[in-house]
Amino acid sequence: MFGGAVIKDKRLALILPILSLLISDALYQLLYTYDLTPIKGFYRGQWANYLLFVGITLFGMLMKKINFRNVLGFTISGSVLFFLMSNFGVWLGGGGFARPKTFDGLLQCYGDALAFHRDYGLFPGFYGNQLIGDLFFSFVLFGAYYLVNKFAVTRQVAPATN
Repeated sequence: MFGGAVIKDKRLALILPILSLLISDALYQLLYTYDLTPIKGFYRGQWANYLLFVGITLFGMLMKKINFRNVLGFTISGSVLFFLMSNFGVWLGGGGFARPKTFDGLLQCYGDALAFHRDYGLFPGFYGNQLIGDLFFSFVLFGAYYLVNKFAVTRQVAPATN
């Protein structure tokens, strides 16, 4: 979302998040290969997450003005959209606990995802761990962007007078 909102070159805005995801997945796969983590870098159905990253980047392009209210709203909306779409994909693809392809099965899949975030997030027992992480990193990225733009000194050299 940050890339979509901030990077003016739209191709670059789309490429950078995908490239960073690919690099982190490759690093995780390397760590997994050497038994340094239980988390695989590459797995079945992963392409859907790449598409979702593109979608969230496109969503970020809709942010016309970067201010606190917009960053907060877009972050919450983007987090909820990513949660709904990614877990819809898990349900549709038969991942997770392979819930039945019914509306109740979809709701069970969403419940499974909430339980995952509750049990494995920063705050054990809190269902909104994904949202907390998204808010934190959005405000780090957008906050750093704001500070750099506010305090970066661009000095113009005055012509010498004789």
